[in-house]
Amino acid sequence: MMRQLFPLLLLLLLPASLTAQPKREFRGAWIQCVNGQWTGMSRDLMQQTLTYQLDELQKTGINAILFQVRAEGDALYASPYEPWSRFLTGQQGLPPSPYWDPLEWMVTECHKRGMELHAWINPFRAKTQSTPSLTSPYYQQHPDRFFDYGGLWIFDPGIPENRQYICHIAADIVRRYDVDGLHIDDYFYPYPVAGVPIPDDNSYYRYGAGIDRGDWRRANVNSFIKALHDSIRAAKPWVKFGVSPFGIYRNRKSSPTGSDTNGLQNYDDLYADILLWIREGWIDYNIPQIYWEIGNTAADYDTLIRWWNLNAGQRPLFIGQDVERTVKFADTTNPRVHQVYQKYNLQRSLPNVEGSCQWYAKACVDNPQNYTTVLRQTFHRYPALQPLMPWIDKKAPGKVKNVKSLWMPQGYFLFWTAPSARAPMDETRQYVVYRFAKGEAVNISDPSHIVAITSDTFIKLPYSSGRTQYTYVVTALDRLSNESKAVKRKIKL
Repeated sequence: MMRQLFPLLLLLLLPASLTAQPKREFRGAWIQCVNGQWTGMSRDLMQQTLTYQLDELQKTGINAILFQVRAEGDALYASPYEPWSRFLTGQQGLPPSPYWDPLEWMVTECHKRGMELHAWINPFRAKTQSTPSLTSPYYQQHPDRFFDYGGLWIFDPGIPENRQYICHIAADIVRRYDVDGLHIDDYFYPYPVAGVPIPDDNSYYRYGAGIDRGDWRRANVNSFIKALHDSIRAAKPWVKFGVSPFGIYRNRKSSPTGSDTNGLQNYDDLYADILLWIREGWIDYNIPQIYWEIGNTAADYDTLIRWWNLNAGQRPLFIGQDVERTVKFADTTNPRVHQVYQKYNLQRSLPNVEGSCQWYAKACVDNPQNYTTVLRQTFHRYPALQPLMPWIDKKAPGKVKNVKSLWMPQGYFLFWTAPSARAPMDETRQYVVYRFAKGEAVNISDPSHIVAITSDTFIKLPYSSGRTQYTYVVTALDRLSNESKAVKRKIKL
């Protein structure tokens, strides 16, 4: 008897999800190269590994992949300007053999699974400590535009030509690849090394005009962010631009408006004024890396997520979640379980938080202590559409046409045709299919009725006896996930 009751007792120990699942939610995952996980791996094995990860992430409800394609002035894609990455081939400048383009491949594979692909670049890092030499033509031509800091080589952000060059690199990616977003992480000016000043005297004396050096550095990064935003918009106006800053903007001891924390600061230490970028509309989404646990004495997750929620401004706020740290620490209200329920219930309770991003994808796939199982069964139980970005585009596509059910040799199918479009911003990229039982009100705001989000113009129907009536609803989504009006069809299955 006790053996039969044990699974029930175990379930009772787990916290419940306190908030309903939203229909729209960003569910991202970072796939990084800088940790060396792909270095020297064969093309077939890397594709096999990525395929497995993408399949598992799709099952987990992940709808966006942030794929690192430029870690240090290099490329995991066919760049006409920068060398192939050593994180791909083992040697900077050495092309993959057999030849392939990881970014192009990932765009195709993500779109096949209904996921967005955001190309993730590190803007200012040119060389990590373990990279033996730089083969970049830009560095060879302009070595005076870089500085060495703690073993890292950095594109000096104070030099206008460097900022222009990085914008040029980003625009090239956006123009040549069907990416949905361009993403940068938390490296602007380098993370401080105790007792080591940033060696930017030359650029400061040339361009600083005598202003406070901290203000000048922030102005350089601000100028870069605005220019990068404008470069992306000019290349393809529908491509999103997002940033994942370090989790603390400012500590309260530095500013009355800061968070009650005690750690490294974006504004003061990295010279990154994220709140200004949000106010000015230079970024389309913000993913602060709130990697700490609830209860951390220096940087409490609970404190920080509430602070960012209050300072979200007019741009979507997503939360960078550390998978391994989340399962390492106990729920502060129930020490028998880890913090995944506590964190996600808190996230869902805050009105300005519109999703999260998993650091890192492989950790999510590995499912430590059933972290991913909880997402699949509870927080990501139903599919989710991307959050809206009306400042880019708010016009919905037209309705789908010719919705009909047909018998085919492979079974019973629901077919439709795409609405017409006059411009790329109007084109349909995906379709949402909902199902409602006889007598149920048709409510497409409820994600539990979504049976498919697909780029196909058909789905196979689960035919049984032909005696049970359902109402199927099909809508169209454009590149920015604006949703068309619904088209209904009653079908007996």
